[in-house]
Amino acid sequence: MFLLAAALAAESAPPRTLRLDYFHTGTAAGEHFALDGLALEGPWPGPLDKTLDDTNLGKYFFVVIDRRTNQVLYSRGFASIYGEWETTDEAKEQPRGFRESIRFPLPAAPVQVVIRKRDRQNAFREVWSVLVDPADPAIDRAAPPAAKVWAVMRNGEPRDKVDLLLMGDGYTAAELEKWHADARRLTEILFAALPFKEHRGDFNVWALDTPAAESGVSRPSDGVYRHSPLGAAYDAFGSERYVLAFDNERVREAAAAAPYEFIEIVVNDRKYGGGGIFNLYATVAADNAFTPYIFVHEFGHHFAGLADEYYTSDVAYEAGAQRLEPWEPNATADPHAGKWKELIAAGTPLPTPWPKEAFESMEKEIQAKRREIRAQHRPEQEMEALFRDERERITRLLSGGPYAGKTGAFEGANYQGRGYYRPQQDCIMFTRDEVGFCAVCRRAIERVIRLYTH
Repeated sequence: MFLLAAALAAESAPPRTLRLDYFHTGTAAGEHFALDGLALEGPWPGPLDKTLDDTNLGKYFFVVIDRRTNQVLYSRGFASIYGEWETTDEAKEQPRGFRESIRFPLPAAPVQVVIRKRDRQNAFREVWSVLVDPADPAIDRAAPPAAKVWAVMRNGEPRDKVDLLLMGDGYTAAELEKWHADARRLTEILFAALPFKEHRGDFNVWALDTPAAESGVSRPSDGVYRHSPLGAAYDAFGSERYVLAFDNERVREAAAAAPYEFIEIVVNDRKYGGGGIFNLYATVAADNAFTPYIFVHEFGHHFAGLADEYYTSDVAYEAGAQRLEPWEPNATADPHAGKWKELIAAGTPLPTPWPKEAFESMEKEIQAKRREIRAQHRPEQEMEALFRDERERITRLLSGGPYAGKTGAFEGANYQGRGYYRPQQDCIMFTRDEVGFCAVCRRAIERVIRLYTH
């Protein structure tokens, strides 16, 4: 029966995509949701035989339930800008609101859309529910704004592949040739990294031209402001390197011109920066010496919900008093690493020893120099030189030792030096070293690839 249903789904025309926009507001003490609107987009880009998400990823999770039969038609885990913001100091002091979206195949009949959020036991609890009738005349059925969408790499029909959309921000009409070259270059960078390299044929990569009136994007801490097409900007949550696009409507309306499941916003800038939020989007600065690292690292957040494993850099999130088990697949509060125990070789000590003190001593020195460079607004090449020196020193330190390259439970992850553990001594989610993804991260990425391909 399942095989027959899958075959029929593959042969029939895909339904349209329904986008549900909503307001997400609150403080650190509580949150609220309200319907913003519904919009009809192009054909659904995903496989119709893999509509239910079994990855257990995301701070939030939504389900689409048939009102007549109570059958779950679609589900996905996700994270959000609000979900990050609520952990900042600002969220303790004042309320704030964000516009967000979820997308799913247009249903044939009325459905209940339910958003759930993890509690302190990691169980999903309902936080909002709304009725959606596909016949509602209030649904915006207008065609998306005219835009040039082109294939950087096409390996098949969208429903059979993972569809990645590259969106340029801060490229003027005169710089579109540069944007096209950047899009092709970044595509090659991604598919040079394992495990994306082995799965190149499972992806389509699309690019969207969004010409800007001015070159570059806003960098508030540098006194630079731009009205770019997607509104991407540095200094999100007070972090000078964190690039986000807070205008959800602007991004979603532009993206609606293309088939996509994942979005990468490429900003036309030299300054080191980027960001990545699971199932929302990733961002990267196009012209930094460390763009390859930023791109792949941040895409790991967006694509597979990977956690940051580093803990010595300045971050804007407050550490919790409790050691809650992260939902991300590559960090754990368990010193015996039950989350990835099947990848740990017999005889590996848990927790696993590594040169932690020497690493922290080096990083203390490097982070002090980093803050000094930024405070004095010194040229970007000085920051790049510092990062090259850091990479050389840390690579020498972490490439040796009895457990280098092995899976274990290495203390220091999730922005905290104590109480959280990462899978390997080094990984692209931990340092800027040229080591790629560890075994646990690669496994997590491949699981997501399977969710979106036949």
